[in-house]
Amino acid sequence: MASSPKAPADPIDARLVRKLADILTETGLSEIEVEHNDLKIRVAKTLTVAQAPVQYAAAPAAVAAAPAVSASDAAPAAIERKGDVVKSPMVGTVYLQPQPDAPSFVKVGDTVTAGQTLLIVEAMKTMNPIPAPRGGKIVEIIVQDAQPVEFGEPLIVIE
Repeated sequence: MASSPKAPADPIDARLVRKLADILTETGLSEIEVEHNDLKIRVAKTLTVAQAPVQYAAAPAAVAAAPAVSASDAAPAAIERKGDVVKSPMVGTVYLQPQPDAPSFVKVGDTVTAGQTLLIVEAMKTMNPIPAPRGGKIVEIIVQDAQPVEFGEPLIVIE
């Protein structure tokens, strides 16, 4: 008597769903969608009336109160920064060093020249070096390594 074939494994990876939910929390996005072959996963946060900010100033205050989020992550677009802000030219994942064990491309206090690589944004498995638009001193690195970023999101401040 032959054994019956095993039922196919569940195509949804719970770890992937949890990771996508973590990305939503870290970035403040309300939804994220990933598609690979025939599998399509969409994770979204539902805001209740009590959570929906009526005044935009209320949301950063609530986010800043969470111990895992720093003040610079609470509302990066709303913070007035001195110097030139280098923004992400695409949606992707930021990497501050060329390889996991390598030193960062730049750190706060470094002097950079125009065209020097500041960091990498990975988009669709392509590593895109982000060059300094001008020479100057790095006064702030707004993003963290392996952080997802949106188009136009501030990355680094050069003074």
